[in-house]
Amino acid sequence: MRADAVTAPRYGQASLADVLPSALAALGVPDSPDPLGLGTRLDGVRRIAVVLVDGLGYHLLGRAAPVSPTIADVLAGRLGTLTELTTCFPSTTPTSLVSLGTGVPPGAHGILGFFLNVPGTDRVLNHIDWFTDPDPAVWQPVPTQFDRAVAAGVSVSVASRPEYAGSGLTTAAYRGAPYRRAADIGELAAQILTGLADTPSLSYGYHPTLDHAGHVFGLESAQWLAAVTEVDALLTRLVDGLPPDAALLVTADHGQLDIPPDHRVDLDADLRLSDGIRVVAGEPRVRYLHTEAGAAADVIEAWHAVLGDRAWVASREEVVDTGWYGPVPPDHLDRLGDVIVTCRGRYAILATKREKDSIAKMIAMHGGNTIEEMAIPLVLVRGGG
Repeated sequence: MRADAVTAPRYGQASLADVLPSALAALGVPDSPDPLGLGTRLDGVRRIAVVLVDGLGYHLLGRAAPVSPTIADVLAGRLGTLTELTTCFPSTTPTSLVSLGTGVPPGAHGILGFFLNVPGTDRVLNHIDWFTDPDPAVWQPVPTQFDRAVAAGVSVSVASRPEYAGSGLTTAAYRGAPYRRAADIGELAAQILTGLADTPSLSYGYHPTLDHAGHVFGLESAQWLAAVTEVDALLTRLVDGLPPDAALLVTADHGQLDIPPDHRVDLDADLRLSDGIRVVAGEPRVRYLHTEAGAAADVIEAWHAVLGDRAWVASREEVVDTGWYGPVPPDHLDRLGDVIVTCRGRYAILATKREKDSIAKMIAMHGGNTIEEMAIPLVLVRGGG
């Protein structure tokens, strides 16, 4: 597998944004598109549990299998079925969670990256530390699939960490669903299964630990493998607890890459890269550069000269035209940088004077459009084997 192989998101065919609409189609919700064919594959199922394991990319399953009997069984064909999907672009958690929850590409919902410039200001919004400013209903205007499910008579719930309750990201991704607090995998499994009590039902859960272990310790670490064993314990409890008329869908928001120390470029340490830039947003694998008035062309030229083939440096218009975000309405365009820098291979762009030290210290990263970041699994397991 080549780390520089680019993978485009397959919106409307086989992407993370297609999971909940297809699940609702299987539950009989009218006007739900079903590009994943779950209506046929889940014939007779009246309850669906969906679990998103943060950072469990499709191409990490083989690395995880030696310490996860459940994943090993899936890969060997002994448990359920495995399908390869793509996540969204950029391949980052806030963007992916909102695409999952709304069922639309990022351009439509507007959560176009981890850090975004609030148009008309120099403020950079961190979607993980976001609550009421800006108003989630305005910043993310698209109704969720949970709203649609409730309107059709489906019982819904969301289970995740207590500290995420009421956050802007939680509201943007999951509004319309009751929130069940779950501090560990035991509580998470119990809350997801409790959410399947009614018929029909859609019960969703989110598990963050694997992604954190990759960022802090890297994919070769004992800590990452220990986080995989937690995932295995969660999946085992869910599979064992599924009612006969239920199904479990397991997916992810992105994969990860270990980024070598000598493949990191600090824009704040090179005047050629910082000149002409007003605000830096995005993240190390995909940078959004908001330039001073009239400076965009000069910034593109300078970044091309410095980075060479380590990144694709392009105007906002060029990147939007690729379709990676899906259609982007005018109200969301200014959230993207005037210049967008997408790292190739295993490279990253740091901004050490503008961001927390913890970002530069991350070992594994994501956000780009390599196959390792973009490919995600969809595991389907039906109750009763």
